[in-house]
Amino acid sequence: MARPNTYVGVDNEIMGGMTAMGKLVRDAWVFGILDESETCEGWNLSRIDALLDRVNREWDKYGCLVSHLPAELREKHERIHNQAIQNAKEAGWSGEVETDDEG
Repeated sequence: MARPNTYVGVDNEIMGGMTAMGKLVRDAWVFGILDESETCEGWNLSRIDALLDRVNREWDKYGCLVSHLPAELREKHERIHNQAIQNAKEAGWSGEVETDDEG
């Protein structure tokens, strides 16, 4: 099966969007790089790569730690990611995939 040339969008992802791409999009929302209505559906790899660079530059300012975010960004991160977790659980995601190799 050939890989798609464009991203399906965070709302159309497997596992309710609990993937690296889903996290990237949500982090872009947190930092205000993207509007929260932008799902990145139809984006090609070069656009996604540019987004990754921008998001990584923002995380670098805070040592890549949520606890180092200013209160406003930390609250926004919590709201966005908690909602994503709730939505993913409703879609059948359990989090086990992320911990299968632990133990």
